[in-house]
Amino acid sequence: MSDFYTSVGIIAAMAGVTALTRFAPFIFFGHGKEPAKWIKYLGKYLPPALMSVLIIYCISTVNFIGGSHGIPEIICIAAAMGLHAWKGNVLLSIGVSTVLYMILVQVVFV
Repeated sequence: MSDFYTSVGIIAAMAGVTALTRFAPFIFFGHGKEPAKWIKYLGKYLPPALMSVLIIYCISTVNFIGGSHGIPEIICIAAAMGLHAWKGNVLLSIGVSTVLYMILVQVVFV
């Protein structure tokens, strides 16, 4: 019975933290207040910086000397960049490039 209460407590804590992260912007920046300059700065520069770090992390283990020489990764990075520049939709560019990568590594570069 102790496991049940532990599970309920963990789920309740997770639900509370999730709700807090969802409501925090409305609590701090609601009522027509203008966000602070540093928040605008982070909102402008943090997403591209994080995407750059993720790209570097993802290609850090690619073997450019052997195997497929990193061609699928380069194709998918270019596809994601092109789709994002064309449509400006993050989910579209990530989703299409992920599907393209799976097709390339499982069908084309076997």
